[in-house]
Order: sequence, then C-alpha cells, then structure tokens
Amino acid sequence: MTDIYSKEKRSELMSKVRTTSTTPELIVRQKLHAAGFRFTLHSKKLPGKPDIILPKYKAVIFVHGCFWHHHLHCGKSKLPQSNVDFWRSKIHKNVERDLAKTVQLKSLGWRVLVIWECETKNEKFVPKMKSFLAMGCLAGTMSHQLDNDMRKKGRSNAEKYR
Repeated sequence: MTDIYSKEKRSELMSKVRTTSTTPELIVRQKLHAAGFRFTLHSKKLPGKPDIILPKYKAVIFVHGCFWHHHLHCGKSKLPQSNVDFWRSKIHKNVERDLAKTVQLKSLGWRVLVIWECETKNEKFVPKMKSFLAMGCLAGTMSHQLDNDMRKKGRSNAEKYR
C-alpha cells in the first residue's frame, strides 16, 4: 500500500512531530509536580537527554512514544506499509540508541525508568512510577503524595490501579 500523501506533504507532516514537551510527557510531569517533586528537563549533560531528571534522587525518566521507540505488543508500534526498509532501519536505530543510553546512564549511577505513551492514557504509569521512586528512599512520601493527589481528583482505589 502506498502513502496517501505526496512526499512533500508527508515531509511537512513529519516535521511537525514534537520531540520534547509532548502530551504524554506533560502528563507525567504534571503527576510528578503535583506529588511535590521538582525536576529538570532534557539535560544535554546526560546521555540520551532524558525527558525528566530528578537529580536529588539520581533518577531519570524517559517518556517514549510507542511508535518511535517500538513498544512491543502495542498497536501504535506497527510499522508503516510504505518505505518499510527505511522505517525498520530507523526504528531499529532508535531502539539500539535507547539501550546504549540506558547502559551509559546506569554506569554513571543513575536509575532509569521508561514510561510508554500508551501508559499515560489511563495512568497505568502511576504505580510503576511510585515503585520506581520508592526504591530511591522515597517509600512513604511518594506513595502518600500520589495517593492524595488521586483522591483529590475523586478517584477510588479501584480506579487508581486499573
């Protein structure tokens, strides 16, 4: 199947794809901020320019797009049917680079968490983020603050951990 857009139109559309401050990233940042965490963004000093850096806790969070970083078993990570070799190569390079940057960060003593775009749709990332940050000596604080934040929004315990 060929692309429904001309090469020029496809190029224009792809040039508008954001790399920072995406909607999923903003959702994660909002949850962290509401829970009382302060962080920096996209530091060029760290390998891979992590999306969120919590220097106090020596932790970084990457918010990956399911397509661009090939989230296994996710419908959004399906390769386009046109220009297959290009896309396969591009996505493969992204995945390899992600792995290399994660290894580099860990060797520097940083803890790394990846939150996938699809996890932000229904807040599946919240328990994952809580346990990740709890491992960094935040056990009581993070859990308590995030639970309070969720309660303020009128959600029951069952809805929190769907």
